[in-house]
Amino acid sequence: MICVTVTPVSRTLAKVDLLNAAGQGDIIELCLDHLAKEPDVKELISTVDKPVIVSCRRQEDGGHWKGTEEERLLLLRQAIVAGPDYIELDLDISPKIPMFGEVKRLISFTTLDEPETDIDRIFDDAAEHEADVVKFTWPTPTIDDAWPLLAAVSQKRKLPIVGMGLGRPEITFSLLGHKYGSPWIYAALEHGMEAHEGQATVFDLDEVYDFRGIDRKTVFVAIAGMGEAATITTKVLNAGFKQLGKHVRCLPVEIGDLKLLQRMFEKLHITGVLVFGDVGREIMPMAVHIDKQDFQSQYVDLLLNRKDGWHGYNTIWRSALTLLEAALGKTKSGQRPLDGRNVLILGSGGVTQAMAFAVTQRKGLVSVCGPDDKRSLQIANLMDCRHVPLQSVYDTLADVVIIADADLKCGQTRGCLNPSMLKPNMLVMDVSDPPIEHELMTEARDRGCRIIETRDVYAHQVAAQFKVLTGESYPRGLLAEWLF
Repeated sequence: MICVTVTPVSRTLAKVDLLNAAGQGDIIELCLDHLAKEPDVKELISTVDKPVIVSCRRQEDGGHWKGTEEERLLLLRQAIVAGPDYIELDLDISPKIPMFGEVKRLISFTTLDEPETDIDRIFDDAAEHEADVVKFTWPTPTIDDAWPLLAAVSQKRKLPIVGMGLGRPEITFSLLGHKYGSPWIYAALEHGMEAHEGQATVFDLDEVYDFRGIDRKTVFVAIAGMGEAATITTKVLNAGFKQLGKHVRCLPVEIGDLKLLQRMFEKLHITGVLVFGDVGREIMPMAVHIDKQDFQSQYVDLLLNRKDGWHGYNTIWRSALTLLEAALGKTKSGQRPLDGRNVLILGSGGVTQAMAFAVTQRKGLVSVCGPDDKRSLQIANLMDCRHVPLQSVYDTLADVVIIADADLKCGQTRGCLNPSMLKPNMLVMDVSDPPIEHELMTEARDRGCRIIETRDVYAHQVAAQFKVLTGESYPRGLLAEWLF
């Protein structure tokens, strides 16, 4: 079930928010700490016919209450008398507020600094204070931090446990918690109404993560990252899985300790992992089996969990190379399109290294230039190609320019690339963060360069990844709905 959090600032807006939440969720949490004036709780909760949880959080617990503690306790006691389905009480104040009528007690424990380790003790204390449900809240910046919370939810106990992670990666816990039996998970009604920064909305749960398509039989593909490209990929892959009737969905994760990661993925039965940016270089040691060429590129963006261990794949250089050679066309002499071409690769990260490897395999004359001269020099030496210092890039001849690092900046200040380097005779491709178009790519289009659209690179790559993950082609026409 979805518990929709509403955080109204006025009593009038509270009624509107409650009605809207009732149409989107299964349970509603009414947060009183945001209200400017004391509310009539009975009148507010009578607005809807869905179960309501009433809460009023202190600022030290992530709430917005600005009154005294005595005033907050009085408000909570009055709220209980109004007869909501649940009242949320902090563990430390639960002995001060006795049971009343049929109102269920949601006893919560919150820490804003770090995950809690002594879960059993806190659970027992909450049970002693007559909890009906126990709630844990703490920061979940990585999957490592969400792990104890997930373990608490997934274990069979005498009382149900719900949890709320703080920060955008809390969606990891929410989706796993839903799969493993949490009574409900939390979501905001819409952007701007989050109970905490980064909280997913009801729309996100439905349209991006296909929350209602997840149950205990669902297997997850991990999406390592929380950026825009990762979110788009989650949406695209979930749509494909759903249309083909696959019991597979995407699980966004923020990578933490790599030594623990593989063990966590094994316990969660993660079937594959897609990564973005330099994470592909960091996560490579997890792969037991890698194609020789992909190993030489020192970068993977897809891992697949098979019976004999994790297999690593580099899909970006294969997709980029296919489109690049098609755009260049065949030569009159029958040589490969990149043979003898001057190719300038811009960047200092893992994707830069992968593309330098790919183009050198096709006999292209590669030059590497990036904002981190030391790192780009290392890549050039490793791939046996030319290094161009950043200040010398404007004097470098290039038939093809490949933008391969999302951290590249346009501009005229130190460490930036002046887009005046882009000439109309150049063919420009952007593989920095597909399908997100880099600002240099936009400049290339405006300056009359020949371009390979970033969305075309992405479409080719994600279709290849889907094929590896499922053994089937991505549904015809569906990808165009998302990208065009």
